[in-house]
Amino acid sequence: MPPKGSNSVTKTFEMLDLLGASPEGISAGEAAEATGYPFSTSYRLLGGLVESGYASFDPRTKIYTLGMEVFRLAQKVAHRRGLTGATRDLLEDLTATTGESSILAVRRGNSALTVLTVDGPQFRTTTDPGDESPLHTSAIGQALLAHDPDAEATVDALELEARTPNSITEPDRMRRRLEEIRECGWAGQSEENDIGMNALAVPVFDLDGRLLASLALAAPVFRRSLDELIALVPQLTETAAAIAARFPR
Repeated sequence: MPPKGSNSVTKTFEMLDLLGASPEGISAGEAAEATGYPFSTSYRLLGGLVESGYASFDPRTKIYTLGMEVFRLAQKVAHRRGLTGATRDLLEDLTATTGESSILAVRRGNSALTVLTVDGPQFRTTTDPGDESPLHTSAIGQALLAHDPDAEATVDALELEARTPNSITEPDRMRRRLEEIRECGWAGQSEENDIGMNALAVPVFDLDGRLLASLALAAPVFRRSLDELIALVPQLTETAAAIAARFPR
């Protein structure tokens, strides 16, 4: 085997490992110091990871962190490990208690990335691990978007395209929806993302109040109205708190 760091592929994976060991993020200068690579090399490697989605870059703080593509890849190769393995039993209990499909999603750019689903006993969900949902039409997406510190700018940047006749496509109306979500603590939608489906989601925060993910219940309209899903908010929030306690850091 070639020595560590002797080629660009090895260097890229070493940089990815460094990001994984730096949950609070790292600057290009800190990455250069940690790896021993020249600043220009570290900057180039981190830039390549950002372009591919395996790293995220905050232009305000100049900090790099792991990107959502890492979670997306994990769904394809390791459903029994990591986030899914740590939380699957909680979603299974939620589905068993409520009788509806449960969904866990994280933010990936301007989409909600599904990382885990547990189908209800009588109806299958319309999303699978690795699928992406629009932030503005899905309950899991709206729960994430509502707690985006830059929600105003994000709404301006989104293409508010309709998925159904019920989808919100006006920026001002979306801002009002997000304010309602922040006030009540949950996001509900009725046939805004998929015809024939209702869904309700709550945010998942860590102990420091940082947004980690969103958790949803989805049900066909013929079995559960949105009001009936709202009655299940206590079970959702309880499960969200349990997920936060197990969420990988």
